[in-house]
Amino acid sequence: MKILIVDDSPTPRLLLKRELEGLGHECLVADDGDSGLETFQGSDVDVVISDWMMPNMDGDELCRRVRSDPSAPYAYFILLTSLDDRKHVVAGMEAGADDYLTKPFGEEELATRLIAAARVTALYRRLAAQQTELERLNAVLFEDSRRDQLTGLGNRRRQDEDLEVLAARADRYGQGFCVALFDVDHFKAFNDTAGHLAGDHVLRSVAASLVEQCRQGDTVYRYGGEELLVVLPDQTLESATTAAERMRVMIEDLAIEHPGLGPRKVVTVSAGISRFEPERGDSVAGLLERADTALYSAKEGGRNRAVASGRRVLS
Repeated sequence: MKILIVDDSPTPRLLLKRELEGLGHECLVADDGDSGLETFQGSDVDVVISDWMMPNMDGDELCRRVRSDPSAPYAYFILLTSLDDRKHVVAGMEAGADDYLTKPFGEEELATRLIAAARVTALYRRLAAQQTELERLNAVLFEDSRRDQLTGLGNRRRQDEDLEVLAARADRYGQGFCVALFDVDHFKAFNDTAGHLAGDHVLRSVAASLVEQCRQGDTVYRYGGEELLVVLPDQTLESATTAAERMRVMIEDLAIEHPGLGPRKVVTVSAGISRFEPERGDSVAGLLERADTALYSAKEGGRNRAVASGRRVLS
C-alpha cells in the first residue's frame, strides 16, 4: 500500500518509515500537519499514519481536513498517541480517524492495523468504482432516453427540453430563433411499395442530410413518424426559409427512387418554417403550431417545397 507518515519528530518518523518499507509498503513522509495535507492531496495514498500532537495542525484536525476532500479516494487514517494522550482518541475518531496506535507499539500491532486498513480501503475503492460505473450507466440511460434509436437524432423529449431552454433564453435576452418542420412526401406510399426496412433507410438518409446541412449550433430532432424538426438559432424567418430550401434541395438531390410514385420519381420533403417571437409573448406550442400550419400549406401547394409561416402556397 501507499502510506503517508506525518510526524514532526524526525527519529520516530524515520523508524516508522523503515519498518513500513520493510513490510513492503511505499511511504511518503511529512514533518507537520500542513505539509502532510499538501502531500496527501493528489497522492492517492491508501493509509495516513499521523502523530496526534504536532505544531500548527494536530492529527485530528489533519484527519478532518482529509475527510473534507470529496475528490480524494478514501484513506485509512491511523492516529499515533502516547499513553498520556489517549483521552484524545475519541476526538480523533469523531474527526474521522479509523484507528489508533499507542506509542510505543510493536511490529505486530502495526501489521494488524495495516491488515484492517487494506481490507477497508479495498472495500471503499470497490464501492467508488461501482458508484462511478453506476453514474456512467445513468448517463447512458439518460442519453438513450432522449435519442431516437432509428436515426440517432434527439427524440421528442430532448427536443421539448431544448426548445424550452431556447425559449427561456429568448424571453430573457430578446433573441428569437426559428424552426423548420420537415415531412417526407408520400412516405406511406413508399413503405407500402418498398417495405418498412427501405423506409427506415430513407428516414436515416434524410436525417443525415439535414444534419450535414446544419450550421454549428443548429440541431435536428425526430419530431415523430416521418417528420423531422430543425432548430435554427439566431436566424430571421427569411434566412431560416433560405436554409430550409437548401436542405430540401439537397434531399431531392439524393435521388432516392420512390417506387410508389412511378418511374424516375425520387423522395422529396416539404417544410414549414416559423420563428419564435419573444416580443409578442410567444410560446413553444405556438411556434410548433405555426410550423405545422406552414408545412400543411407546403403540402397543399404541391409538396417538395419550403413555406414560411404566414404564407400560403396553392398549386
